[in-house]
Amino acid sequence: MRILPREQRQAMFEIYAFCRAVDDIADDPVRDFDLQREDFLAIIDGMEMDVRADIRAPDHATLDLYCDRVACAVGRLSVRVFGMPREAGLALAHHLGRALQLTNILRDLDEDAGMGRLYLPREALRDVGIISTDPRTVLAHPLLEQPCNVIVALAIVEFEAANAIMAHQPRRTVRAPRIMGHAYRLILDRLIARGFEPPRAPVRLPRAKILLIVLRNLL
Repeated sequence: MRILPREQRQAMFEIYAFCRAVDDIADDPVRDFDLQREDFLAIIDGMEMDVRADIRAPDHATLDLYCDRVACAVGRLSVRVFGMPREAGLALAHHLGRALQLTNILRDLDEDAGMGRLYLPREALRDVGIISTDPRTVLAHPLLEQPCNVIVALAIVEFEAANAIMAHQPRRTVRAPRIMGHAYRLILDRLIARGFEPPRAPVRLPRAKILLIVLRNLL
């Protein structure tokens, strides 16, 4: 592979890495934790939604499907590894996956716009009179705060539902999702405090804060 031009060489390395990852998953975790093929395929379908065409102001149903594929499907695989009961695990994957992905959407507004993508739902935009689906045009609109707050409200509901589920599970089985949920809820809170009008300063959690969250959930 090293005799190839740089771009071809890198592409071949990525193909090889993908094949190795699939092979390793098939040889071990799928069997050991009874992971479902449909969830792996859902993740690929979610990535395909981004590749097929830039997502711009999807309707609520399409946004929900996207969240299920790129986030909740990962959760459905993860909760089996964590050892959660099936019903509670599926419910947690549903709610926490959506909470995390909705937070990502709000955090990455400008980054996604730079790639021609806009994940704010079409209905929420049109309710305040934003007709354009051009990402940069929408993000510069003076009424952007309102459709963003629609996503905020949805995310809060999902965080609360996820927390209610985890409260009734043994702590050892939900340590990892508790840490993720806690960290992402702090990111959401910082986004709310910052607001969504331009200019939007990036929101990230300091490493020290993340370490504190981890320690609190381990002790």
